[in-house]
Amino acid sequence: MDLKVKIGNQILPNPVGVASGTFGYGEEYGELIDLSKLGAIYTKAVTVLPREGNRLPRLTETPNGMINSIGLANSGVEGFLKNKVPFLNTIKSCKNIVNVAGSTEDEYVKVVEMIDHVESVWGYEINISCPNVKCGGLAFGTDPIQVERLTRVIKSKTKKPVIMKLTPNVTDITTVATACEIGGADAVSCINTVMGMKIDIHKKQPAIYQKTGGLSGPAIKPVGVAAVYRVSKKITIPVVGLGGIMNAEDAIEYFLAGASAIQVGTANFINPNAPLDILDGIKDYMKENNLNKISDFHGFID
Repeated sequence: MDLKVKIGNQILPNPVGVASGTFGYGEEYGELIDLSKLGAIYTKAVTVLPREGNRLPRLTETPNGMINSIGLANSGVEGFLKNKVPFLNTIKSCKNIVNVAGSTEDEYVKVVEMIDHVESVWGYEINISCPNVKCGGLAFGTDPIQVERLTRVIKSKTKKPVIMKLTPNVTDITTVATACEIGGADAVSCINTVMGMKIDIHKKQPAIYQKTGGLSGPAIKPVGVAAVYRVSKKITIPVVGLGGIMNAEDAIEYFLAGASAIQVGTANFINPNAPLDILDGIKDYMKENNLNKISDFHGFID
């Protein structure tokens, strides 16, 4: 059985990663799970300058999910290099993929340029759900022209794999995915959270300070599976599936829809060992169904 996944010019040891924003920078889970068995850690977002994040409350539970509006809280790229990279350097086998966020093209580029010399950084996941302050606050990921340009600029700054993380909050996600491929992306992550809102009817106020936030968890899995199916039929680069993966059966749905790798997110808050349980379940399914590699999943659904 071959679980390796090729993205760009690099290889992931297996297809199971942990989603950005649900696993810190790996160190936070180091005493709870054998990190070396993961395929990849997609780190919490890194921005040029430190960010405190949004005002509280910024998390609320919903039926079959949760809404968050953390606001990309992080210590900035210098803080990442000083305080997070030393631990990432100790992780063996598992690959470190840095989630990069910014409000201008220059900010994305600066983060990549400052990190690119770090050998333990395997690649980048580019969060294009951020608002572009130079274009009136419209999220990068909603405009295919901006997405293609940003992808091309970032690819010109690094030889490491670049994975563009797509927002589902667009009219046609395949158009944005195509722009990523034309811009030179090595893969796309599909999907980021879905915009949601919860209102406390007793206080007659939104449950989180920012009023709306990103819905994640099992409630969005059908949205994610459908997006992966549509995108994987449209582009030729690998698709990393995420959104509501709680167990191996959920992950297998994503592979059958066309994903080459997956990320586990909200499940980490409930069971830190969920990614490794899911990896074991994928192996069992492959044995039972005589599947030898991840691409063998892709031939069943037209």
